Amino acid sequence: MTILDYKQIMLPLLRLAADGAEHPIREGIEHVSSLFHLTEEEQRTLLPSGQQPVIDNRVGWSKTYLMKAGLLESHRRGHFKITPLGLDALAKDPKAIDNAFLEQFPAFVEFKNLRRGAGRDESREDLAEASDKTPQELLEAGYQRIRSELADELLALVMQSSPAFFERLVVELLVGMGYGGSRKDAGEAVGRSGDGGVDGIIKEDKLGLDAIYIQAKRWGNVVGAKEVRDFVGSLVGQEANKGVFITTSDFTKDAKDYVRFISHKVILISGEMLSGFMIDYDIGVSTISSYHVKKADADYFTEE
Repeated sequence: MTILDYKQIMLPLLRLAADGAEHPIREGIEHVSSLFHLTEEEQRTLLPSGQQPVIDNRVGWSKTYLMKAGLLESHRRGHFKITPLGLDALAKDPKAIDNAFLEQFPAFVEFKNLRRGAGRDESREDLAEASDKTPQELLEAGYQRIRSELADELLALVMQSSPAFFERLVVELLVGMGYGGSRKDAGEAVGRSGDGGVDGIIKEDKLGLDAIYIQAKRWGNVVGAKEVRDFVGSLVGQEANKGVFITTSDFTKDAKDYVRFISHKVILISGEMLSGFMIDYDIGVSTISSYHVKKADADYFTEE
């Protein structure tokens, strides 16, 4: 099944707290996961950032909205309990609790008005409330869309570049990732191969404890198993046990399967991965804006 949205979680979470006891948020997550029969895979599904499981995020936001409406309260970090207002709400036996339901409570309306009064775009607030995703999920989804479009643009620019430019790009990326020693060392080790790409042997680290054979092809065609086998054969002649094959296109399934069962350690980097690394290591990109998602530090407010 598709992981339920945060609005579907609010009523089960409030019912869990109906006993008047204090409950840890982890209990809420486990209760919702069990109630809706989420599989282990669904419980492990992460947000696009990879920092938090989706179900944890959605239970957390459900709790936040219920607290803003005054139906739940929290007296210590990571815990919640029901309020008299929450008990009154359950006594009416609601079939569901969503943002529209919460608008009957003045505290929630005030919360919404404060958010809009802080300079937020009202149309975006409405979009967030109409969505099944939490505000954090919407933020991350927007970031991933921008990143994907940027990656496509970068790859198109790389394909239009000259061989000399592509050579510099590969060198700068490898050095940025911590390989090849200095830029001068890597630049001397990696050069044009004459077949639409670059190749050479670079240091695995600044001390040169091991060598890595590099081959990068600015190709539009998919790289097959034959090209990868030829690359692996070159490792022997170059006295290298490790290799990195970079392409601006992709690799066939046979090529990917081949490197899984050989003694040499070979990494295949597709065009999609290449553009992703360029973004991660600031190669050919510049930052135009930055957003820091913060949360309250409960420890700061703890008085001895």
